[in-house]
Amino acid sequence: MPETRNVVFLGASYAGLSASHYFLRHVYPHLPIDPNIKYRVLIIDPSTKWYARHASPRAIVRPDLIPMDKIFLDIEPGYKQYGDKVQFVQAKATSWDEKTRTVVVEKANGEAETIQYWALVLATGTRTFSPLFSLQGTDHTDVESALKAVHSKLATAKNITIVGGGPAGVETAGELGEFLNGAASWFASTPAHPKVKITLITSASKLLPELRQSISDQAETYLKRVGVDVRFNTKLYHSETTSDGKTKAQLHDGEELVSDIFIPAMGNQPLSSYVPEHLKDAKGYVVQNNKTLRVDAAGPRVYAVGDVGTYSSDGIMDIMSGVPIMESNLKRDLLAAHADPEAKAKGNDRLFEKNEKETQLVPVGRSKGVGAIFGWRLPSFFVWLIKGRDFMIGKAPDKVTGKEVEKESVWKEEKLGMGA
Repeated sequence: MPETRNVVFLGASYAGLSASHYFLRHVYPHLPIDPNIKYRVLIIDPSTKWYARHASPRAIVRPDLIPMDKIFLDIEPGYKQYGDKVQFVQAKATSWDEKTRTVVVEKANGEAETIQYWALVLATGTRTFSPLFSLQGTDHTDVESALKAVHSKLATAKNITIVGGGPAGVETAGELGEFLNGAASWFASTPAHPKVKITLITSASKLLPELRQSISDQAETYLKRVGVDVRFNTKLYHSETTSDGKTKAQLHDGEELVSDIFIPAMGNQPLSSYVPEHLKDAKGYVVQNNKTLRVDAAGPRVYAVGDVGTYSSDGIMDIMSGVPIMESNLKRDLLAAHADPEAKAKGNDRLFEKNEKETQLVPVGRSKGVGAIFGWRLPSFFVWLIKGRDFMIGKAPDKVTGKEVEKESVWKEEKLGMGA
């Protein structure tokens, strides 16, 4: 019997799906054909469906705008094209021992299984405070239930509070504002007769901290046009559900806001409870080499890609630009260790370079938006055209089928033989 070497991907969301499909398309075919060694790819995630969370602000408003079957997509069918070299396992990682090179997972039926790995890619990502905006390290049904709960309340809601001045908060406020209040008339700055009081609070002095002040100001103007009141320098101290199903939020200055719908849209928490403490930083992110994306302290052939790792700033750009870097180094390490597990890859590693230029697209309502790409400010129409038109949901199937990474990212040094 040939030796089975497991290449394990923990997580099947944005980073995990891209990384595993990229590996199967562009790395696996280059592994040596050896009758004594069989490489097997395992993708492990507690959810059988991928949640296209980038479209959540519009999905929150009304189910017919983005139907459930467009935002929750089956993961496993996308891997059938690769045959028996890959297996999807619905399970959650509960512990990891880097010394024995094993991961313990809990399957959907509650059974525990210990998996030995030859190479390990950590791509479990982060979760948001509200299940409206991300999977919570559980099955997709938690998100589905949260969406349905909001939909049921919108018909009678009179007060909505949204906490967080980042993209999720601004986009959600804009979508809800236009849907419930409409937009201001041509010469007005706010709707004449808003139906629902919508309050967006942020602890910052501006909206969208990643963007310049003038763009942030434009976002505030667009929000006001759909009846959203923005409150700056305001911190949430505590929130609780009242006996009548409303939410009472206490602010830092003692003021209380009571709302029919309360949406926390601030911050992320890494899904890293399975990671040994000595491999995490103070915030729970996996400590890694931020250039090679290896987790050096965990031994050979261990990597982190996406929001769970310290290289990332919790953005899609870092995920998509990080995947090819990680894959090139994983390929180098696998080829070097095929005959000798202790062998190191020769030549240069491929290194991650963070894009520090202003890049963020934020739709505000159904027809407006603000943003910049690589430092260039975009007109509202282009933000709508690129993202706001359908929140890019038309491209969502490409994530689960691997079409998104159909084309390999060329590494010039490898082509020149410097990365070999």
